[in-house]
Amino acid sequence: MTEPKMPAIEEAKTSTLKKPAIDFRQIAFDNIVTIIFVVICFFGLLLAKQPAAFVMNELVLRISRNSFLVLSLIIPVLAGMGLNFGIVIGAMAGQIALIAVTHWKITGLPGFLLAALISVPFALLFGWMTGKILNKTKGQEMITSMILGFFAMGLYQFLFLFLIGTLIPMDNPVLVLSSGVGIKNTIDLKDGVLYALDGIYKTRFFPALAGFSAIAAIYSVYKVFKVRNDVIERVKLPKYLMYTVMSILGIVLSVSVLNSKSLTAMIKFPVATIGTILLLCAFNLFIIRTKLGQDFRTVGQDMHVAKVSGINVDRVRIISIMISTVLAAWGQLIFLQNLGTLNTYGSHEQVGMFAVASILIGGASVNKATIGQAILGTTLFHLMFIISPFAGKNLFGNAQIGEYFRVFVAYGVIGLSLGLHAWKTQVQAKRKQLGEE
Repeated sequence: MTEPKMPAIEEAKTSTLKKPAIDFRQIAFDNIVTIIFVVICFFGLLLAKQPAAFVMNELVLRISRNSFLVLSLIIPVLAGMGLNFGIVIGAMAGQIALIAVTHWKITGLPGFLLAALISVPFALLFGWMTGKILNKTKGQEMITSMILGFFAMGLYQFLFLFLIGTLIPMDNPVLVLSSGVGIKNTIDLKDGVLYALDGIYKTRFFPALAGFSAIAAIYSVYKVFKVRNDVIERVKLPKYLMYTVMSILGIVLSVSVLNSKSLTAMIKFPVATIGTILLLCAFNLFIIRTKLGQDFRTVGQDMHVAKVSGINVDRVRIISIMISTVLAAWGQLIFLQNLGTLNTYGSHEQVGMFAVASILIGGASVNKATIGQAILGTTLFHLMFIISPFAGKNLFGNAQIGEYFRVFVAYGVIGLSLGLHAWKTQVQAKRKQLGEE
């Protein structure tokens, strides 16, 4: 006798319980930009031939300086508004507040905190206006926010070149040009907010990295054992395995560096600044779990479905841009207090471009961005910034070639990422069509 065939329902149930194989080709396909950049940075490090202590010190400095700005991009992506090139407008709000605080001669941490407070109403107003305009150009938010940034630069220059000293009185020879009209091109923050946040407390980097990696390893292993027997959550298994491996590598690296007693082991990082960045990460995780965060997700996935569900789509989109603009203002203040110099008419120009390039390098796209992608992208992008002049000098005998290369990469990675995103969308659409057929 032949055995009776399994019913279709039982067969379908059995098939769903099968463990999904890890598709390495799909992982490579989804992270092609990050993989390309890892390869570029690896060969760049070999060509640069710089001491590990120098590279690590510069990298820690740049990550603490720039991460807040990159993380400010996540919420608009979540709300389906793409990459917000308009964070340059938030950076202008921060600079307006910083110039005011410098004029009032309020220095140190009080000056920094006051500038952060003053920047909020400006950033909220600018964000609200930007959101209103972006709601009129649905589907074209990225190019619109970029053009709005250029337009805002003109208004910003008009304010500080012509209105200061005429309609807005300011008697300050340190800030105002000798003609009495307009703000100077460069403002020294040495006697102002320089290291206001960074200078609160610094500690050695690698002992802190070892402790953080140990906690991350314990958490990752716990998640691996938790999801491996869960049919639905098992798709996250590769991610947690990767986190486990990275955490163990962090512990091994930290222990080996500390045992070597080299200059690399003496690298320090600003605890307050990194703590502020971690608070922003916690805020992003928290807001995703709130009703507003769920509205962001719903609007980002399908505006029509969100509208039918009773969500005020335009209002949610405006709120996401307002939050991003405020965060960008604070991020610019963190950037400038570390840099120590305010280029009145230039410090904000490349903020949007470099932040967008950083998050794209981390593997984000116009419709998906995570905290991990933002931090990874910031690390790789600024590692390239550190090593490219030295690699250019050693390879071609001219450090200026390295400078050209990193500017080229900043624009090129945006074009490559957007092109790949369009290609992935087409491929997925074809697969879906073939599956339906």
